[in-house]
Amino acid sequence: MKLSTEIFGAVMVVHTPEELGEDQADNVRAFLESRERNKLIVDLDGTETIDSVGLEILLDVQDTLREKGGDLRIATTNYANRKILEVTRLDSMLEVFDSVIDAVKSFA
Repeated sequence: MKLSTEIFGAVMVVHTPEELGEDQADNVRAFLESRERNKLIVDLDGTETIDSVGLEILLDVQDTLREKGGDLRIATTNYANRKILEVTRLDSMLEVFDSVIDAVKSFA
């Protein structure tokens, strides 16, 4: 799977697919964990649907990156995605930002 990315110094922004669910989870996880940088921002703005498996891979990738001395941040202005993170209380486990720029600055 090839996802759109941007580089900001030591930080990589990865734009997730339209659907982040069971069908895409393994490929998205493999893509995120194979990046050379260990400071990743997952931009969920283009994602229309997220299921429990999609949420689980975000936590798994965060754990993997932390073991390597890095971390994962989430950026989204999408109200539905923000609400999903709040209802599942994942916003207390993942750092969530309103913009990619704010997320990038958080690594400074």
